[in-house]
Amino acid sequence: QVQLVESGGGLVQAGGSLRLSCAASGRTVSSAAMAWFRQAPGKAREFVAGIMLSGGGTDYADSVRGRFTISRDNAKNMVYLQMNSLNPEDSGVYYCGADRATSRHYITRAADSYRWGQGTQVTVSS
Repeated sequence: QVQLVESGGGLVQAGGSLRLSCAASGRTVSSAAMAWFRQAPGKAREFVAGIMLSGGGTDYADSVRGRFTISRDNAKNMVYLQMNSLNPEDSGVYYCGADRATSRHYITRAADSYRWGQGTQVTVSS
């Protein structure tokens, strides 16, 4: 059984920071990669950042590169997203995803490749 539980969302002013956490259990621990996506009202779910569980390679959307940092603690089955210099365009529901593939050698940005948690709301006020 796959289970992903996100936490750490909330309301923050522009320029502020938040740290999201994702606790993974079940078959997710053998996933090739973990990722964070976000979804604003009326918009498609979009890739934010991903990390390979073997080797630790990372990938970021251009809109967040240099401001967000994804990291993982394999021993604790945790994935984190440190978000700095937040702006209102970063608002949305943030979802933790576990790649359905166990042997993929890259971080896919395709949303349908992932299993999801329930999401955590991030709201950035101007």
